[in-house]
Amino acid sequence: MKNKVLSYMGFAKKSGNLVSGVNTCTVYLDRKRIKLMILAEDISPGSEKKIMKQIRKAGANFVKYGTIDELSRVTGTTGRSVFGIMDENFAEAILKEIKS
Repeated sequence: MKNKVLSYMGFAKKSGNLVSGVNTCTVYLDRKRIKLMILAEDISPGSEKKIMKQIRKAGANFVKYGTIDELSRVTGTTGRSVFGIMDENFAEAILKEIKS
């Protein structure tokens, strides 16, 4: 299950349908472009508070999943704790895998 979720995130990154970082995700949330927010389970309280405010404001779906290291490695970044999926199909597939 975990490998599939990470694979979907990698595919989303390669296709240009994944953004990462609190500030970048905030911009895309304001534009209503993000279909699913993925927050690392070990996100800092300050970052979580900031991004959750924006998620609620935008009415976006979100899920807490994986660690900063796992998620950052699969997306080719370092130290990122917040990821936004902009494609509806990737968002649905990731949610389906997490819930199963």
